Amino acid sequence: MTTTKELLRTWLTRQLAEPKRVWLEDQLDRLGGGAGDRDLYIALGLAPRRLGRADLALLDGDLEQARTVRSGWDPRGLSVDQAARILMLLAEGSVGRAFADRFRQLCRTADLGEQIAFYRGLPLYPDPELLEDQAAEGTRTNIKAVFEAVAHRSPYPMEQFSENRWNHMVLKALFVGSTLAPIQGLDARANPELATMLHDYAHERWAAGRPVSPELWRCVGPFAEGAMVDDLERVLNTGAEVEQKAAMLALASAPDPRAKDLLARNPAHATAAASEALTWDRLSHELGAG
Repeated sequence: MTTTKELLRTWLTRQLAEPKRVWLEDQLDRLGGGAGDRDLYIALGLAPRRLGRADLALLDGDLEQARTVRSGWDPRGLSVDQAARILMLLAEGSVGRAFADRFRQLCRTADLGEQIAFYRGLPLYPDPELLEDQAAEGTRTNIKAVFEAVAHRSPYPMEQFSENRWNHMVLKALFVGSTLAPIQGLDARANPELATMLHDYAHERWAAGRPVSPELWRCVGPFAEGAMVDDLERVLNTGAEVEQKAAMLALASAPDPRAKDLLARNPAHATAAASEALTWDRLSHELGAG
């Protein structure tokens, strides 16, 4: 069966012109042959200069193949140098604590471009449970691009993060102005503690006269009772149309009996939510958050 390492290598060698391809193959062969840390660090540092920063060209079927090889893997948005850097880490061959220690050191000394590349590779690395602390460190940054390299379009947080780390990642997404839709497992890992955190965050935003992202209610709805339903009613009464749609979707999943009464007052949106003409994915596209 094809491995993620083989798939990345195929995509890169298919796209790169001969001089770049020869350089990459040479680096990969050296790293696979037991080259030391110095060779790895040099190769990682030279990757953008030697290979360029063009988008990784994915053909029809590549995304499906990626997900077959590694469930949830989404290589869209990778650049050539990012893909090469991930491949170099995989080619080096260490596993367990040795890989985890090297990964931690690389992330702590990396420049912005390197950090993004290293974190984008999280779903592919060996012994992923040993990388959780460093991955969580990536979600604590205020640099949006680094945060999204961990949080977006990756199965890693969904699979590895504790509930506490998961909750703080979702909250941080809103704090740094990121979107929730590209976070895999958002609905499956929704939980009462997260709903409470987001409810409190919404009140902080309102008290400061700031807007609240409509996506926030996605993780509140399944646990909305009492004051949370009051908040959703407020959004229905005062929010823009897209905010009202989000409130309706949240109310459609809320356990509080009052939610049905509020839905009944807005039959058009309620019918759309019930018929799946209105979904969180569709609303995310409307928000430009998908």
